[in-house]
Amino acid sequence: MIHTACPLDCFDSCSVVCDPNYPNRLVAGSNTPYTNGTLCAHLYKHIHEAKRVSTPMVNGKEVTMSEALDAVAEALQDSWILWRGSGNMGVMQSVTNLLAKRAGGVLTRGTLCDGAGDIGIVEGRGVNRLLPVEQIAKSEVIVVWGRNVTVTNAHLMPYIEDKELIVIDPVKTKIAKKAKLHLQVKPRSDFYLAILLARFIIMENSEDKEWLEKFASEYEEYYEFTRTFRIKAILEHIGLSLSEIGDLLLMLQNKKVVFLVGAGVQRHEIGSSTLRAIDALAALLGLFGKEGCGVSYLSNSRLGFDDPFKVNIKTEQIAITPFSKYKTVLVQGGNPAESMPCTNRVTEELKSVKNLIYFGLYENDTSDLANIIIPAKNFLEKDDVRLSYGHHYVQKMNKVYDSKIGISEYDFTQEILKRLNKEPIESLDYYIDYWLKQTVKTENKMISPAYQEIPYSDGFGEKGGEEFEFIEDFYDDFEDIKALRRFRKQIGTKNDEFWLITPKNSKTLNFQFERPKNEVLLSSKLGIKDAAKVLVKSIWGELELTAKVFDDIREDTVLINCGVKGVNRLTPPISSQEGDMACYGDSKVKIEVLES
Repeated sequence: MIHTACPLDCFDSCSVVCDPNYPNRLVAGSNTPYTNGTLCAHLYKHIHEAKRVSTPMVNGKEVTMSEALDAVAEALQDSWILWRGSGNMGVMQSVTNLLAKRAGGVLTRGTLCDGAGDIGIVEGRGVNRLLPVEQIAKSEVIVVWGRNVTVTNAHLMPYIEDKELIVIDPVKTKIAKKAKLHLQVKPRSDFYLAILLARFIIMENSEDKEWLEKFASEYEEYYEFTRTFRIKAILEHIGLSLSEIGDLLLMLQNKKVVFLVGAGVQRHEIGSSTLRAIDALAALLGLFGKEGCGVSYLSNSRLGFDDPFKVNIKTEQIAITPFSKYKTVLVQGGNPAESMPCTNRVTEELKSVKNLIYFGLYENDTSDLANIIIPAKNFLEKDDVRLSYGHHYVQKMNKVYDSKIGISEYDFTQEILKRLNKEPIESLDYYIDYWLKQTVKTENKMISPAYQEIPYSDGFGEKGGEEFEFIEDFYDDFEDIKALRRFRKQIGTKNDEFWLITPKNSKTLNFQFERPKNEVLLSSKLGIKDAAKVLVKSIWGELELTAKVFDDIREDTVLINCGVKGVNRLTPPISSQEGDMACYGDSKVKIEVLES
């Protein structure tokens, strides 16, 4: 039996075992206890259902791998940029950074999904340390804040099943229906809710003064900051009542509380401020550095590691990559023609470049546009190392079998450097060992060097001993942007607008595998009939969909699942205030009925 790990972009990073005699029959392994003996359907689809790219192509013609690599090397002699997706989360995917460094390329910076929240945490705590799942298991109250755990983090469920649940989400999700309290807030209002809760905690003298004096002594100044926001105006803005706020505060007092915060709350220009405000709320309650307490968000899986693929070269923001500036675009393990915001802009720019190279596993919207296609090897066909942003376990991804299909990222990098007469990189074994030797070995498992049993128990900052930094200023001009005002003028009154949310669903992983139905989910209170054909319009584009009545959503909000073809025609080509992240949540739409 050969041990490997799931490569997919997910909190769970499951341990996998495979019999080389039956290489596509995957079962849960024991290299991490977090896998809980089960694997999800996404991994099955990854191996059995997705339509794989198997043949190198140049200008629509099948060629040998050598000929295709020759074409890549020639294309990289023009100005070029590498745009890497998250189709595979193994560390060896980043080896192409060394190609960019040695061959004069440009990289992207930031993320499409979580960078704003991460930088907000770093600004408050000094470093974003992951809360171990063992601490989540020791909590008494779990606040699930903008995180659809049953869909995006299913292996966490056994750790929270016996807890008192509070859910904060615009949608009555499956886990919200199990909660003791569900606050169905307006989208993009999480910052204001956290500010209001912090204000009331201090007004009621419910803050943990002893902890604050030691680790966050400027809390009184933060209280003055919260007073700059009017209570009545915030309640109207977030769509909650004073009694609901009171119920929540009562459940948080004198308990071991963990906030499970999802990416949904920070998919906005103000996303970094949102995580800082949630962290500040936790700080006032004294939830850091204590058993069974804390804020759990995505972590930097490479924290504590010396990264051999880190390079210092020119970068562009990934959320708004200006493809048309470059003669050649190399897309690795991603699908920017669907996954980036403002699809119309992205597609037109990708069509305009001289050479679009697609290096990946599956046929998709980007591969359809590419003039050079390089098939990649899947995770069973190469060696790699798997880190996790959801737990601290590190896993060696062992090659299960040889395949004539595709080329690994390591071999791709070496072959292109050779063709360009550039200095070769180190051996594959060198890089694999470089990562693994930095781990901490315990009980036959490998742990990240960043692991701390109870994070922040000795204070904040990279080395501890520092205080928590509260947010001091805030600026949000979303409601006043010129484009939004023009949109309102086109569609009529402000009441015609609906917040657009685009969460993940259980059948797809972002834009991979089985696509969700081409539906827009909306409240029956809008008076639109089920199965009606509608046109959803935003400032940046429009999309024809089928209406589905869905009374688990707010009346002022519509939902289109991430993965619906064309959904990002509706999302904005902007980047967050901090963190260089896409702002999928900063979109309002109008609904026109085409056929009832």
